[in-house]
Amino acid sequence: MAQTVRGVIARSKRKPVEVTEIVVPDPGPGEAVVRVQACGVCHTDLHYREGGINDEYPFLLGHEAAGVVEAVGEGVTEIESGDFVVLNWRAVCGSCRACRKGKPWYCFSTCNAAQPMTLTDGTALTPALGIGAFAEKTLVHAGQCTKVDPAASPAAAGLLGCGIMAGLGAALNTGAVGRGDSVAVIGCGGVGSAAVAGARLAGATTIIAVDIDPRKLEWAKGFGATHTIDAAAGDPVPLIQELTGGFGADVVIDAVGRPETWKQAFYARDLAGTVVLVGVPTPEMRLEMPLLDFFSHGGALKSSWYGDCLPARDFPTLIDLYRQGRLDLDAFVTETISLDEVEQAFAKMHRGEVLRSVVTL
Repeated sequence: MAQTVRGVIARSKRKPVEVTEIVVPDPGPGEAVVRVQACGVCHTDLHYREGGINDEYPFLLGHEAAGVVEAVGEGVTEIESGDFVVLNWRAVCGSCRACRKGKPWYCFSTCNAAQPMTLTDGTALTPALGIGAFAEKTLVHAGQCTKVDPAASPAAAGLLGCGIMAGLGAALNTGAVGRGDSVAVIGCGGVGSAAVAGARLAGATTIIAVDIDPRKLEWAKGFGATHTIDAAAGDPVPLIQELTGGFGADVVIDAVGRPETWKQAFYARDLAGTVVLVGVPTPEMRLEMPLLDFFSHGGALKSSWYGDCLPARDFPTLIDLYRQGRLDLDAFVTETISLDEVEQAFAKMHRGEVLRSVVTL
């Protein structure tokens, strides 16, 4: 029987979000209903509200979530009622060309629930990243549910659902940071600080945090940065080179996603080093550089999609590291809030006052 619960929606472009009643249907084949316990407030949700993703309003916002499976539909065998799960927006299909090549973290045909959640008048909602977890309950594809250790804090565990996984994965998966490497991270909000934490987990010995906000540089130090650079004071490239023997870093991660920061990342790496773009550019941004520089510097230029993660592989491992005290996910949780405080959380995020506000239910 369908359930009516409270959820946060964006009804139209650039308008404040609102809390209203939404209808969550019973799970159909391959689907699951999850009782949401916590959901992080991510920039992507704000992009949806602002019309930066598409115009398929109204949106049911929220996607960095953890909770408990309440019910599953026909054919679901990998999860069951009562399982504690982190939700993911890359539920691999197993049959697209990426999956067939043995690279499911690039899955080009990820799965979402077939049925829509709706407003009480029947208007279909578009769930953010196919999840829609600023709600007491949500309907997702069963493959979007990744079982993890139920002893983990839901507020911390849910952050693996998007931004923190993106940063960790940019270092661990895409950048393949190794023991003894030097790493520079440009932009040290939630994603960049997670990249710093990932570089420390991988055994990097020189980890350079770059930002224009001293508060974010302090956050990065807490996650393992060995050096910090205030980019507001000038070009960080020569300073990164100075801290790496004059050569540049082995891996430079751009967690901002602007042409100027990408160029800094490019020129701040060592010869044959790696640049990882994990910050998301906007459609109008353009890059102009001498083609010869690409040839003469060699190395690898990579984009990191969701940290190139495989949720079934990475989420349980990272939660185990968290439980061992080796990955401080709790430190990313700046504050816990209610559903009614999401709009205020967007304002705090825009001002750079928080790493993550987390809705708890």
